[in-house]
Formats: sequence, C-alpha cells, structure tokens
Amino acid sequence: MKSLYQRQFVIMAGVILVSFALLGSAFITLSYNYTVQEQRDSILHNAVYVADVLGDAVTSDTDLQGFVLKASRVRPTLESVAVVTDATVLLATQEGQILLAVDGTGEISDLTNVRIPSGVVQTIQASGSFSAMSSLGGTFSENRYVAGSPFYYEYMGTSLPAGIVLIAAEAANLTEMWRAFASIFLFTSVIVMLIAFITTSVTSLKMTRPLKDMAEAVRKFGHGEYETRVDCNGRCDEVGELAEAFNAMADSISKAEHRRSEFVANISHELKTPMTTIAGFAEGILDGTIPQEREREYLKVISSETRRLSRLVRKMLDLSRLQSAEYVTAQEQFDISEVMLRVLVSLETKVNAKHLDVDTQLPEDPVEVWGDPDAITQICYNLLDNAIKFSYEESTLGISIVTRAGKAYVSVRNQGDTIPPEELPLVFDRFHKTDHSRSEDRDGVGLGLYIVKYIVEAHGGTVTAWNDGGLVFEISLPCEEELYA
Repeated sequence: MKSLYQRQFVIMAGVILVSFALLGSAFITLSYNYTVQEQRDSILHNAVYVADVLGDAVTSDTDLQGFVLKASRVRPTLESVAVVTDATVLLATQEGQILLAVDGTGEISDLTNVRIPSGVVQTIQASGSFSAMSSLGGTFSENRYVAGSPFYYEYMGTSLPAGIVLIAAEAANLTEMWRAFASIFLFTSVIVMLIAFITTSVTSLKMTRPLKDMAEAVRKFGHGEYETRVDCNGRCDEVGELAEAFNAMADSISKAEHRRSEFVANISHELKTPMTTIAGFAEGILDGTIPQEREREYLKVISSETRRLSRLVRKMLDLSRLQSAEYVTAQEQFDISEVMLRVLVSLETKVNAKHLDVDTQLPEDPVEVWGDPDAITQICYNLLDNAIKFSYEESTLGISIVTRAGKAYVSVRNQGDTIPPEELPLVFDRFHKTDHSRSEDRDGVGLGLYIVKYIVEAHGGTVTAWNDGGLVFEISLPCEEELYA
C-alpha cells in the first residue's frame, strides 16, 4: 500500500508532467508553424520584391535574347537577395525555362537547360503567386521552401507578362533554427520540472510528517504513554490545526486517565476500611473471639459499615451517570424556592435531632430557574444534608435566595467548625475530607459536594464556599433559557 507521501508525490509529479507535455506539444507545434509561415511569407515577399525590380528593368523588347541582356542589369540585386536570404533566386520565362540562377553565395548556377514544372508555372500564372515545399521537378536534390511570383513589363500602357521569378530556401536552415529554439524550451522545461519535483517532494514530506508523528503518538497512547505530544513546529495551516487538536485531545485523555487512576485509588481506600471492619468483626463472631454478650454490639457496627458501603456504591452510581452526560436531561422552568422548602421538609427529622433553628430568607414571589428539577433537587439535598451534619447542636441553619443579573443565588449557611482557607478550594474534589470531618463523619463518602459542583456547572452556574462563623455554600442557576444555552 502506498503511503500518503508517495500518493501525493505521484499525483503532483503526474500533474506536472502532463501539464508540461501538453504545454510543450502546443508550444512546439505553434512555434514550428509560426516559424514556417514566417519563412514562407519572407520568401514570398522577397520574390514579389524581385519581380517588381525585374518589371522595371524589362523594356518593350520581347525578344528572348534582348530580355536576358536587359535582365542581367538587375543581377546585383538578385545576388544581394540570394546572399541575404541564403536562398537560390531563379529567373525564368513564361514557359518555365530558367534563364538565370543565383545561389546563396552569390554564384551563378548553370541551370539554363532546366525547366520549371508546368504545374508550378500554371499556378503562378493563375493565382499570381506560389508557395510550397518542392524540389521543382528535380531541380534541387531535396525539397525546399519555394515562393514564386510573375513579373510584367509595360507595352503601350498595358502590363504584359514577361516571366517568373522563384526563390528557393533550404529547409535545413529553418529546421536548425527551430531545433535550437525547441532545445532551449526543453532545457528550460527540464530545469523547471526538476525544481517542481523537488519542491513537491519537500512539501509533501513536510505535510505528511505531522501525520506520521500523530500515528506514532496514537501507537504510544495505546501502550499507555499518555505524555506523548505532536510537535506543531509553529504551523498555522490545517495540518497544524490538526496537530493542535490532537495535542488537546491527548491532554484531555491524559487528565481523564489521571482522574481515573485517582478515582480507583480513592475507591480502593474508601472500600478498604469498611470491608476490613466487616470482615474482622464477622470472623471474630464466627471463631468466638468476640464474647457472645458483645456480638449484638459488633453486629450493629457491621450493619453500619454495610449501609456505608451501600451509600458509597449509590454515590458512585450517581457519579457514573454524571460523567456519562446522561444525568442532566429534561430542561424546564420551575420554582427553586419550592424545591428548597420541599427538601428542607424531607430533612426535618435530622434538623429536629440537632435542635436546629431554621432561618429562611426566601422571596415572596416564585424564583423561576431553568434546569433539570431532579438534578437540582439532589444538589439542594446534598447542601442541606451537609450543612445539618456539621452544625453545632441548637445552632441556626440559614437558607436564602436572591436574584441578580438574570441568575438565582441560593445560599446555605450553618454554624459549626470552619475549614482552613487553604482547603476551601478542595472541598468540591472527589473523596476529599478535612481532617476534622474525617474523625466525625462516618456516614460521608466525600462525593456529595463533588456531585453538587458537577451538576451546577452542567447547568451553566457556579458554586462557591467560604467561612463566616461557620460554612456558607452558594450556588447560582440561570433564570432564563438563553443563559443556560
């Protein structure tokens, strides 16, 4: 199978060769025809010129001998034309009998016993000119470019035919000139094609190299080398954009793999403690290490740890739905105040257990927000449950909702131990627990606030936390569909 580089090079080379072949054929054909036509026109023009000169030299004496004697007066002109055009000038009678022949060197040729073919003579007399490749019936050993024209003399105010003049130029001269011209063109074409091939090769190689690098990077990714990146080399074209997109994808995959590894490590840690406790107490009961009168006490611990495992699995399932982008689904407008009150009522037992006072600062009018009611209900439950859990006994739990700039801001405040400022940004991380909470929160698994952050951001909102005589969590949700979109 050919590589992309080979295909690109073959296609470009083929296009260049075909283009030059067509261009060269057209150029050579046109230049040859132009050169031949120009030569023919030049020879015919010279023949007409000589015919005019001869017409002025011929008198009314039509005697053949007198005609030749008078024509010899223009011999210098004939010799000049023959030398300049490097051709043979023939002077003949009306019947085609050659009277005088001057070659390209200015020498007089002995062709007085030669007659011009009758067909050439008839063509000149009928059309007034002749132009063709011909040996003139064997007058010359090879074909030449021949042009002829009649000349006349004046007799009593009337122009009468006196004879014909022909100029024959060797084709070899024209062929050599055209060959030299074609050689220059072909030489130039070869140089241009070599430059084009080299440029095409370098360009194709430069274009395909990042693709090879990306293929190699994909293979390395398949073997777990997630730090591999493609060097864009500062390219600003489509290949450079593809390399940048690949690097962005590689960064995303690397981060996802890091989060996965961290997630597995955290899960392993969270599962290890309750499972060790359950296994240890169960074995103690079975082998009689734990006294029979204390078995009920330890069975309660086993039951508690089992429920904790169940909560952890449930949270993990919630997290899995979130990360599969299937959790936030239906989008509609609903009253966030009603949702908060409904969740607060569901937690009434926990509120009463700690003898908390609830301070609600909710608007009289409904506060409509856009989102998934079920998902928003869960984040309200997580926030309130977390606030109740870490509130002091007989303290106050605060809930407030305000609207600003097209968004609803929901705040949940408790009175309890604060979190060190350096740990505040970490409270929304998966499985994060402060040292203080780790010792007391046996029911928590460290996923509640992470789920809150994930759902809020999926709705286009934000979530923040700060210390203020306790902990304050505030979320923002869009009140308009356009803001959510």
